[in-house]
Amino acid sequence: MKDFELSPKMLSLGGVFYPTGYAFIMFPDAADAAQVARELDADHEGIMLLTPADILTQVGKADDQSDVALPSVGTEGATVRKYVDLAREGHHALMIPASSQDATERIMAVVRKVPFSYAQRYHLLVIEDLE
Repeated sequence: MKDFELSPKMLSLGGVFYPTGYAFIMFPDAADAAQVARELDADHEGIMLLTPADILTQVGKADDQSDVALPSVGTEGATVRKYVDLAREGHHALMIPASSQDATERIMAVVRKVPFSYAQRYHLLVIEDLE
């Protein structure tokens, strides 16, 4: 598991967080996120852990003391606002490479073993809710 580092490839043309080819899954408990990462690590190289601070300062472009609302830029903006709201409550996240529907289902089979708060998969032009 790697620490999160925002790269230009993870942004849309408008500069909004949009990591195509990844599942972004949030957990109320950091230990649950770590457990999922350990269980998936053998099959999914490149898993990244995001702390609440990472989400607020890098993904949301806000600091954890800020009340600044993010601009509305459609679905991506609404999704990022959800991430920021959960991060302010202390939720952690995993970014997991998810190249296919089969890979996503294998990931979610592990994720569903613990409580998770929000899960999305980023396709080229679509953000898919995962349950």
